[in-house]
Amino acid sequence: MTNIVVLIKQVPDTWSERKLTDGDFTLDREAADAVLDEINERAVEEALLIKEAQGGEVTVLSAGPDRATDAIRKALSMGADKAVHINDPALHGSDAIQTGWTLAAALGQIGFENDEPADLIIAGNEATDGRVGAVPAIIAEYLGIPQLTQLRKLTVADGKVTGERETDEGIFGLEASLPAIVSVTEKINEPRFPSFKGIMAAKKKEVSVLTLADLGVDPETVGVANAGTTVTASTPKPPRTAGERVADEGDGGSKIAAYLVGQKII
Repeated sequence: MTNIVVLIKQVPDTWSERKLTDGDFTLDREAADAVLDEINERAVEEALLIKEAQGGEVTVLSAGPDRATDAIRKALSMGADKAVHINDPALHGSDAIQTGWTLAAALGQIGFENDEPADLIIAGNEATDGRVGAVPAIIAEYLGIPQLTQLRKLTVADGKVTGERETDEGIFGLEASLPAIVSVTEKINEPRFPSFKGIMAAKKKEVSVLTLADLGVDPETVGVANAGTTVTASTPKPPRTAGERVADEGDGGSKIAAYLVGQKII
């Protein structure tokens, strides 16, 4: 049996118009439709596949405001057993290091039915709203456990996790002893759609809500005011303009080439 925690995040839909808030220049999460990050769906799917093959329990862990409950319920409707929701206004604007610290604190408190800690933590390789891609590695450092990142294939057996990482230089095999944390790419699987039965069952599943006080995290160490980076200004992207039309009078190819050279594309 394998105890698995999946890190999930609610993000603005990539099809929505996204913008920064006035004042602290953090992402305006109320201005766009909110969804469970697609890469997190794949992380949940991988956890469920391991559970179906070996038994165990799958817990999803998320940090976010009240509306993050929608993303949590999506993961539960896919088949996760329970959830932990870190919900504290002091987390607003936290950077990757602060987020990793908070999640690591929560991971230390998650228990399973067999009274054992998590064997495996699964995350997406990066969130679409930040694209830092460092939180799994930060958590590994805080918890002192191995990390296997950017995996396109994942196997758990005999107290070890093995995987494949694809890079421009080739495909690399990775291995680590459990407990460990891994992050997966979009090539890991195709996530299942929640069934009606799963959606109804998700409404009855346990969702534990924790604050920073519950985790023993000092509010003065997280949040936008204590982040390691600061955005001091932002400029909205300009509206799209009409493209430049090239009339082909026998020299269209040369005109296009000249334009591309002028734009330093070639």
